[in-house]
Amino acid sequence: MGTASTSPDAMEATSRPPGLSITVEKNPPEARLLQLGVKSWPKWGCPPGRFPLKFDAALTCYLVKGRVRAAVKGSRERVEFGAGDLVVFPKGLSCTWDVVVGVDKHYNFDPS
Repeated sequence: MGTASTSPDAMEATSRPPGLSITVEKNPPEARLLQLGVKSWPKWGCPPGRFPLKFDAALTCYLVKGRVRAAVKGSRERVEFGAGDLVVFPKGLSCTWDVVVGVDKHYNFDPS
């Protein structure tokens, strides 16, 4: 019964401030991508470089190609993600993307 509190996911969730953390789901199953409708989302890409970003709406994206290191503003949080990852950026989060390998991704904004 007490296994949830000792799982790595539970420990990781409690070590971050609530709400303004980047969530990375490594290689989600195809069924999850189909459920979300990822392939119907618009696509966007960028070359390597550094990009400061502020999210006025929650963003969910699925990387088809690329590798990014993101640094959350006002925090020591550093998150790395790449091809095959499903990533969520909460509304209000500011971060800097250090695009190591050019990105090609599907994305979806949720204004709520």
